Amino acid sequence: MPPKENAEFIACMEDILDIYEMPYNPAVPVVCMDEKPYQLLGEAREPLPMRPGDTRKVDSEYIRNGTCSIFAFVEPLGGIRHVSVRAHRTAIDWADEIRYLVDVSYPDRNKIILVMDNLNTHAVSSLYKAFPAPEARRIAKRLEIHYTPKHGSWLDIAEIELNVMTRQCLSRRVKDMDLLRQELAAWESDRNAHTACIQWQFTTENARTKLVSLYPKFGPIEAS
Repeated sequence: MPPKENAEFIACMEDILDIYEMPYNPAVPVVCMDEKPYQLLGEAREPLPMRPGDTRKVDSEYIRNGTCSIFAFVEPLGGIRHVSVRAHRTAIDWADEIRYLVDVSYPDRNKIILVMDNLNTHAVSSLYKAFPAPEARRIAKRLEIHYTPKHGSWLDIAEIELNVMTRQCLSRRVKDMDLLRQELAAWESDRNAHTACIQWQFTTENARTKLVSLYPKFGPIEAS
């Protein structure tokens, strides 16, 4: 959590909470995005397969096969998500993912409300690094971007989705990016088929009570 009486944190937090309190509108989707690093691990020894009444046996030794990044987009109230795997998490990678969001995931929406943390690559300027100016501007005009505050990444619902993904799909070793893409594609398809929604419960009213110490004192400052 941030220091007490932090006006910058409160302003960003209440902006995000207001978005989460809006009624579901499929014409203007609210989409949360986040990304996480992932370490690819191979088996040093072939695991022993499961047997009746016994679990699969995996050796404690493993092979490090490098790292990659998982990008996740989730529409909490629509029950739709998309995950992808990239070798890196540069500005160009982010821009490519955002173009996929507007052109493939939501091609017929005029506006997408995008919630994400304020990582330096998560910026409209990244679109201009990746694409010609007219293309970058075309993509940017489809977005209404809202950033979670510093020390407030917990306000990004995509973090919840990443935690579900990790628990349900990544609680084992995955040796390479091709296999990781296959596993995540199957998980994504199943979650979307079941329209798995996320109901956010924490409201601005809750914040003003439970996080009162973060709210700055207001009114004129009396001269001493």
